[in-house]
Amino acid sequence: MEKIRLTQTVQKGGCAAKVAAAELRKILENVRFPEAHPALLVDGRHFDDAAIYKITDDTALVQTIDFFTPIVDSPHLFGRVASCNAVSDVYAMGGRPITALGVLAFPTASLDNQIIGEVLQGASDLLSEAKTNFVGGHSIDDDTLKFGLAVTGLVHPDRIWTNQGAQIGDQLILTKPLGTGASTAALKRSEVTEEEISDVMSSMTRLNNAVEYLSPDEILAIHAATDITGFGLSGHSWQLSRASRRGLQFEFDALPIFKRAQEFIEAGFLTKAHRTNREYTSEHLNTGLLDGWRLQIIHDPQTSGGLLLSVSKDHADSVLSALKSHFPGVAIVGEVTSSAPGVTFL
Repeated sequence: MEKIRLTQTVQKGGCAAKVAAAELRKILENVRFPEAHPALLVDGRHFDDAAIYKITDDTALVQTIDFFTPIVDSPHLFGRVASCNAVSDVYAMGGRPITALGVLAFPTASLDNQIIGEVLQGASDLLSEAKTNFVGGHSIDDDTLKFGLAVTGLVHPDRIWTNQGAQIGDQLILTKPLGTGASTAALKRSEVTEEEISDVMSSMTRLNNAVEYLSPDEILAIHAATDITGFGLSGHSWQLSRASRRGLQFEFDALPIFKRAQEFIEAGFLTKAHRTNREYTSEHLNTGLLDGWRLQIIHDPQTSGGLLLSVSKDHADSVLSALKSHFPGVAIVGEVTSSAPGVTFL
């Protein structure tokens, strides 16, 4: 079988292929959703990462779905990245995934069945790491390859993380470096290979299972959380700020950034999402003296990016210490500063 580079079969890939946040909000404003059942604890109104439905006093369901076009060339790696990105939404709510359904669109006329077999094997291998059952799915014959998962998890109703609870004085912790958007744009343009940006590949397949490394007290000390994906650090931090009605302040020099991200941005390896993320947040961000690549990296669309955690100041150091063994780039990157929504970068 002739080797095919998956990134060359699509126009845009990964979370950069998301519908722009501003456009999505406009669409959703015109939709009349069903009246929520009292057991529905979290829905989509605050652009949270997943929905939460209470089953008993001790158990709630976490439900999410995420899929996209190829962001990497290797089929097995694509399956791993897409799956890691999907289960991340459950971890971002403080939950643990238990089952996953595959969502697959596949051009049967142009891609060999072996390719999709490798994608599904990559997904299976990642879900094994996450101790999550791969229970089936749905597929269609389509013009371009798309893959992802609908994931169900469990969480205790008293230990739910949402993007709505940030408190003044909280420390902001980011678990993974920024720069997957520019790095994979360079890959798509054949400027680098997957091996040459192996740090990015490893990060995109690293589970965001922070909750598994934390004590019960540390879990409760996390007042708000979200994962940083297609809307970039700028978009997702603004959504957390807006939902929590709190102001966030970041120290740019504290942000973990992939070692070649600056190089790729300065070389012009950008996506449409860099622009739409900037437009979405422009009225709500104070970027100070940031310019050039520094301004672009905060808008960089992440695929399977890190968790942004708003942590009680008293527990921030212990949470950071607990996460360092699994997240080599984890860092305290800012704090919650005021009761006025907005995001500042210093």
